[in-house]
Amino acid sequence: MSKKEVPLHALAAYIPREALEPVLQYLHEYKIHLTITRERNSVLGDYRHAVDRKNHRISVNGNLNPYSFLVTLLHEIAHLLTFEIYGNSIAPHGKEWKNEYSRILAQFLLKKVFPADVEKALLKSIQNPSATSCGEEHLIRVLKQYDQRREGEVLVEELQTGQLFQLKDGRVFKKGEKLRKRHKAIDIKTGAVYLFSGVYEVGLVDLG
Repeated sequence: MSKKEVPLHALAAYIPREALEPVLQYLHEYKIHLTITRERNSVLGDYRHAVDRKNHRISVNGNLNPYSFLVTLLHEIAHLLTFEIYGNSIAPHGKEWKNEYSRILAQFLLKKVFPADVEKALLKSIQNPSATSCGEEHLIRVLKQYDQRREGEVLVEELQTGQLFQLKDGRVFKKGEKLRKRHKAIDIKTGAVYLFSGVYEVGLVDLG
């Protein structure tokens, strides 16, 4: 996995300008080693606590839009602050982390860092944060509006029933009916049925 440490002055390229100063305060105060990684399918960010007098380490995917990057970074900073208080004696995304993450989000919302639609979604998240922003479809749906999508890339919920789509690993699916929260899809090759989140990004299959 390719990683690079971010010079603090370069951080402005990844987050909203209004958020730079308060973020830098966290990085300096807690001696955070921040790295930017290539896109990871399984996680958007990661936190590793300080060991043997080394710095706390946070990594964030570099392909995220500024608002997604900031939300992910604050998620990981909340892990750091929770560790500073409780150590390893609590659940990773228990009430202690939720309280700390909500407190940090509230601080940045007061600074009017986010556009109105993202702010509205985050106000909802503050009530009961998910273990990952990917687990909050209302939030990720809004954040994705600020992505620069690759050509032919769509969300599962944007497809019509019966349309074909492709995953990054090359597998092709036919979209089926929507259940309560997920969309059914059939693997064209194996016939196996899978369930997809509506905000999962896939590629259109060109039948021409």
